[in-house]
Parts: sequence; C-alpha cells; structure tokens
Amino acid sequence: MIVSIKMLTIRRLKLKLFAALLVASWPGLSHAADPHKGAELYATHCALCHGASGNSVMLSAPNFAQGERLMNPDGALLLSIQNGRAGMPSYRGVLSDQDILNVIAYLRTLN
Repeated sequence: MIVSIKMLTIRRLKLKLFAALLVASWPGLSHAADPHKGAELYATHCALCHGASGNSVMLSAPNFAQGERLMNPDGALLLSIQNGRAGMPSYRGVLSDQDILNVIAYLRTLN
C-alpha cells in the first residue's frame, strides 16, 4: 500500500511539473503584459474600428468599454486576434504574441 501511495504522489508531482512547463512554454504567456505598450499598439492597430476609448465605431466590433469579449481568457483572445474574426483582419505576423498580450492587458483597463 505504501508503494502505491508513493507512486501516486510521484505521478501527481510529474503532472504538476508538466502543467507548469506547458504554461511557461506557451508563446508570450510567460511574460507579464504591459498595458502602456498595449495602449500604443491599440491606438495604431485597433482604435479605428474599436474606438479610441473602446467604444466600438463599427457595429460588428466588440465594445471593449462595456467589457464585451473580455470575459474570455487571454489565450482565447490571443488566438482570436491572431486569426482575425468576421471583418477583423488577422494580426499573425503583424504583432508578436507579446504585443497582442500587451493589447489585451490594455483592453482590460477600459471597462
């Protein structure tokens, strides 16, 4: 019985270590996001459609000032911005993952 408990404990530790390594290796997610840099990027790439203060100018664009779409985790928003949605272009190759996370950090300050 003691051997199986030790094996189970070791297995749990290995899973926790694997999960920590997986999160740390996710591109950009291991670095703290900078909302100040995100504000600059937002003004350049996003404000035309989403509005300077997050109040969308286009009907189909989320209104970030009201928190639309911001309940999603950073990873989901990162993929959405990378791939584009509906009328929004893809920013894959235009902005780095860290730049996108900076924008997401800024978006979270708008509401």
